[in-house]
Amino acid sequence: MLQRFTAYLLIVSLVSANFSRFFIYAGFELNRNYIATKLCENRDKPQLHCNGKCYFMKKIKQAQEKQNTEERQAQKNLFQEAFCNQPAKVKFYQVLLSVTKVPNYRIHLPEQSRNIFQPPRLS
Repeated sequence: MLQRFTAYLLIVSLVSANFSRFFIYAGFELNRNYIATKLCENRDKPQLHCNGKCYFMKKIKQAQEKQNTEERQAQKNLFQEAFCNQPAKVKFYQVLLSVTKVPNYRIHLPEQSRNIFQPPRLS
């Protein structure tokens, strides 16, 4: 039971991280009147017909910046994990080579006969 709950909790947290824009938009649509009257930067200028869109765009921009900083931090952490803290120890062993002389034998192939390479005659 606890494992299922943990699995569902992890799935919901992963989905919520990927759908942050959707949640911001849903919150904006549900609270459009409150945002337009209380939180909008242009609430004193009704001729602009902002209706809280400035607040919505600001929240979207903040979510995007937060996601970008999280991605950069994750990439930085991955980059740091790639390096070892201990210096690499490399040992070079001296290889002793011995030179051996190979006798130079010439290999003579038998002379080839032309009759072998001619196709058979069909009569």
